[in-house]
Amino acid sequence: MSQTYSVSLEKIIENHKLEVVYLPKPADEIPITTAEVNRPGIVLTGYIDYFDSLRIQILGWTELGFMRNMSKEERERALGYWLGLKPAAAVVTRGLTIPDYFVDACKKYEVPLLKTDEETSPFLAALIAYLNRELAPRITRHGVLVEVYGEGVLITGDSGAGKSEAAIELIKRGHRLIADDAVEIRKISDKTLRGNSPTNIRHFIELRGIGIIDARRLFGMGAVKPSEKIDMVIQLEAWDSTKAYDRLGLDNEYVNILGVRVPAISVPITPGRNLAVIVETAAMNNRQKKMGYNAAKDLMASLGMEDVQPEDKEVDIWKN
Repeated sequence: MSQTYSVSLEKIIENHKLEVVYLPKPADEIPITTAEVNRPGIVLTGYIDYFDSLRIQILGWTELGFMRNMSKEERERALGYWLGLKPAAAVVTRGLTIPDYFVDACKKYEVPLLKTDEETSPFLAALIAYLNRELAPRITRHGVLVEVYGEGVLITGDSGAGKSEAAIELIKRGHRLIADDAVEIRKISDKTLRGNSPTNIRHFIELRGIGIIDARRLFGMGAVKPSEKIDMVIQLEAWDSTKAYDRLGLDNEYVNILGVRVPAISVPITPGRNLAVIVETAAMNNRQKKMGYNAAKDLMASLGMEDVQPEDKEVDIWKN
């Protein structure tokens, strides 16, 4: 069974600068567990089938105007149908004046009532994006996440493989650190993963022989970033002379993270290899592939071997 995450109404209020009109209890005790939101127009007509009471309800001109044009009896009945289902919260947009009868009804049924000056559609988009991020399925994995030329690169490998050293060199070359040692990965959508660092170790890097350093204090604010999408995975592994390594890059390797396929490559480690330069080159090459150009395919075509078809391979970078 998948784990369910929640975000408190208090955090939503703070993040979106909402005005509190009524709360039945402290906002930090009211959990929101779904990224779906609802505009209750059809519910006000009396149709309550399939209504999801876990969703935040958004009201703009349309909903308030519809209630205003109802008779008192119709309005009381409609609000009873709707608010009696105990929706998670109601938010009135555009800075509209909230009628007393709506405030009284929210108090009667103990439904949190909030207000924002934002217009309805922009607020809806911002709220859904925020909830998708906060409530996303997530896992924490060992590795280093850096932003290189705008690409989010997750570097994995055994302990002592050189991940943190590569991150330091990348920072010195103008790139940014998101997480070292533990990377929290969130599935924002069916095609997008976003990584960040656990709060208690954010900006810290462990370097064997030196110890713990704070990248933000040592290299400045431009050296770190709170989160980044994950565009590719680079697996560092010890050189194995008996293994046949891919020298063309024609085949496409992927790693499956939370059901999302992410491009992956394996880089053998030998003394003298500049891992930072390799990561930079891999990031630029990955961006080039996303833009439609594949150097390996171009080479095959120039050699008259354009019929060679690449394979898609799924690799397992976390054997445990």
